[in-house]
Amino acid sequence: MGFFDRLFGNKQSSDQPLLVDTTVLSKTADMLDEELYWLIIDQSLRNSHNQDEQAAYLVKAIGQLTPKQMIGFRLRTDKLLYDTYTSDMWCAAYIMNQGCSDDSFEYFRNWVISRGKAVYYAAKANPDSLISEVDEEAEMYDFEDFWYVANDAFQQKTGKDLYDFIDNEHFKTKEGQYPEIQFTWEEDEPESMRKICPKLFAQCWEQ
Repeated sequence: MGFFDRLFGNKQSSDQPLLVDTTVLSKTADMLDEELYWLIIDQSLRNSHNQDEQAAYLVKAIGQLTPKQMIGFRLRTDKLLYDTYTSDMWCAAYIMNQGCSDDSFEYFRNWVISRGKAVYYAAKANPDSLISEVDEEAEMYDFEDFWYVANDAFQQKTGKDLYDFIDNEHFKTKEGQYPEIQFTWEEDEPESMRKICPKLFAQCWEQ
């Protein structure tokens, strides 16, 4: 069975050991290939109907990667989070969730990533494009568990903690290394938010 068959097939691979040996695994700062990263997310969207199902699918799919690739999945996620740590994206999060703390902003951007490559890059360029993802039944736009799927898969396959194998000396695009934001909007000035995300404001903001 080929790699992509194992990764995206309906049958679980039964020839893998319960735990993968990590004794030869060095710390890494290498991100997973971006094309493969988005392919995994795309397949998770195609094979799920809610966040619980998507997270479960991701853990299973990531578990078919090598240990280094599993770490790389998390590093790619952190880089995508880093690249959307912006004032305009925070404005979109604040509007869509009727407020947004530091932690909530992390979980919001994880949700944006989980929606796939096209949604992510459109939102990175213009967060108001997230109007396409507005769901009247959604209580919150966040996905905290998405941040942990790679570690969950890594722990299941190795019995180890993924974070112990990250080369933090060389991987800098992550939480704790974010640039300082110069905010272009004020939470007590709704019109400043409307200017940045007019469509989201009109659809989501509750006066």
